[in-house]
Amino acid sequence: MTRMATEPLPDSCCDDARPTVWLWSGHAAYRGPSLRLGTHSGSVTCFALGLDAPFLLRSGPEEPRRARSALIPARTSHQIVAGEEQTMLFFYVDPGASGTAHLLGQMTDTTSTIAYDHRDEAALIAGLMGPIMNPEMLRRRLLESGETNPTDERIRGAMKLLRDQPGERGSAAEMAATVNLSQSRFLHLFSAHSGTSFRRYRLWARMRHAAAAVSQGADLSTAASDAGFASPSHFSDTFRAMFGLTATQLFSNQLRFVVMDPS
Repeated sequence: MTRMATEPLPDSCCDDARPTVWLWSGHAAYRGPSLRLGTHSGSVTCFALGLDAPFLLRSGPEEPRRARSALIPARTSHQIVAGEEQTMLFFYVDPGASGTAHLLGQMTDTTSTIAYDHRDEAALIAGLMGPIMNPEMLRRRLLESGETNPTDERIRGAMKLLRDQPGERGSAAEMAATVNLSQSRFLHLFSAHSGTSFRRYRLWARMRHAAAAVSQGADLSTAASDAGFASPSHFSDTFRAMFGLTATQLFSNQLRFVVMDPS
């Protein structure tokens, strides 16, 4: 089983040119080759940035559009077409995370479901293409905001439980009971406050948990099982559906994985 390289993170910066994933609680970033992403619908919002060239974005009936940056909402089927050696940044955002609304507000073209053209596009590219990258600075630059939209505290608590213990939180009924809500009310509130369905959000939480386990030395089969996946193939199929490529494709590319906030 292929394992990812894991190294201590310097105080604030990374100067390694290898493809890298940074993982926070509620956010994840990938910088590296485009990896020929297929059509997929992610359970989290995705900010895409072409670091050395524009990319082509296809989404449903809308005309394909060439762009340098785009913000793709959760559950939006899309495909990003870029050269195999083209360097991309993908920043995945938990819909319930503070700062998500701020990120949307930084997109200057919001006339369609997918927003385009980040107002600080050039500065972001300059910071990400240099020899040293500061992932915390990137996160703050994309998500920092003043006031955030209020979120029901019960749903915030449920989302945290899903992130921290995805393998132990199986059904919506169990989670609803934990936060003292009926299942129907819980599902309604969860969708309204998180921006995606309970089922899809749970999948993202399990992905995060499995990836963090691999970064700490677990093999993919063990990590998938501990995160709540029924089997390694279930994990692989789900990974492809969420991110557009198989786990093997990503993990076998000398990927460096940095857990920014280990549980």
